[in-house]
Amino acid sequence: MKRMRLLSNAGPFAQRKAPAPTPTPEDNELIDAYSRAVISAVDKVGPGVVNIEVRQVKGRGPISSTPKDLQGAGSGFIFAPDGFILTNSHVVHRASSIRVALPDGRSSDAYTVGDDPDTDLAVVRIGLADLIAVPFGDSASLRVGQMVIAIGNPYGFQTTVTAGVVSALGRSLRSQSGRLIDDVIQTDAALNPGNSGGPLVNSRGEVIGVNTAVILPAQGLCFAIAVNTVKFVAAGLMKEGRIRRSYIGVGGQNVPLHRRIVRFYNLSVESGVLVQSVEANSPAERAALRFGDVILSFAGAPVAGIDDLHKFLTADRVAIPVPLVILRNTELITLQIVPGEKPQ
Repeated sequence: MKRMRLLSNAGPFAQRKAPAPTPTPEDNELIDAYSRAVISAVDKVGPGVVNIEVRQVKGRGPISSTPKDLQGAGSGFIFAPDGFILTNSHVVHRASSIRVALPDGRSSDAYTVGDDPDTDLAVVRIGLADLIAVPFGDSASLRVGQMVIAIGNPYGFQTTVTAGVVSALGRSLRSQSGRLIDDVIQTDAALNPGNSGGPLVNSRGEVIGVNTAVILPAQGLCFAIAVNTVKFVAAGLMKEGRIRRSYIGVGGQNVPLHRRIVRFYNLSVESGVLVQSVEANSPAERAALRFGDVILSFAGAPVAGIDDLHKFLTADRVAIPVPLVILRNTELITLQIVPGEKPQ
């Protein structure tokens, strides 16, 4: 009877690793085509990508009576030839001074045209001539796996380029204001601090997103605000300096509903928004909303949580009476509420 001998990966009997396959002419052509696409997009977009440096006076120091002068930096891009620049809200929010540096060596002071922390977008403007504007694309036409290119100024290194693919579409991301940003693009194109506000572009050199966040310490989890959202917000900021939204004036938290209540009232949701505070002279106070009420429906649409309520509080709701269904103790009540315009 023959005995079988097991060979380990070490020693004279170890199997040698097969040599890497030699690239074929077809592979080389694909790599060259990929490189040409990236180069072409960067040549088209790069001249419009800018570095933004900000200063912010924030309160007083703990010992000295002089104000604290904070500095920061980010990226942006020119989207109109008369000096309008898009960037992230968190880059320029409450900045006391803004300085923009162009790739051609010129620089200029800038001022904020409009700022929307709820979508983390802002528009600033400079007074220079002969500017190269970056064209917008259409984020609705994006597909998972599509090649994308991120351009920015991380750590002050001008026009840094990284490439990757669209990892996912339709993500949601929490802004610094607490509101949920919908229709966010996830990509593995590497982003670093200072990339914020820079463009995410396709192979044709069209902006399809604005780079806004990276999940640390994870690698390859980067996010950009879809350009179709950017177009809407930018137009509103240029027109009015802000994005109009409605509000009702409550503070709340998501809470689950008891199963018996869900079954008894045949509710379409199993959770709601527990009212924890009501602002004075707010639409909620005028509608007789109370501490401890649970909001279940707004204008006929179910409200399963705070994010649902935020989605419904749009500009077209201002001064329009709508029914608000609440649970008070164990009683289902319908109130009439007139949302007001959200103050800045």
